[in-house]
Amino acid sequence: MPTVLANEPTLTQIIANLLNNAVKFTEPGVTPLIRFWCEQDARTVRLSLQDNGIGIDRKYHDRIFRVFERLDGKRYAGTGVGLAIVRKGVERMNGKVGLESEPGKGTRFWIELPKP
Repeated sequence: MPTVLANEPTLTQIIANLLNNAVKFTEPGVTPLIRFWCEQDARTVRLSLQDNGIGIDRKYHDRIFRVFERLDGKRYAGTGVGLAIVRKGVERMNGKVGLESEPGKGTRFWIELPKP
């Protein structure tokens, strides 16, 4: 794994939240598949986490990073703060966060952090 300029407890919490969501937001009866990898350039490292979960409609991509935003609170338990913590933590470490997703096709979250 490449070295990044980050707060270790914050980065650990970010990765835990993304892994938790990858497992939680999977259709019943489907075994969660999670892929994690890194890419880097001269100044940054991009950590990506891809799952085979339920996916997220494009119209909600910005909304899911807000506090207490839950798209399907009836089927999936939670407080709606996990991805808000991810966004805030990444921003505090001078990074960026984003996603690529479609309903039924899983989600790929990525975080980009500076190198030391």
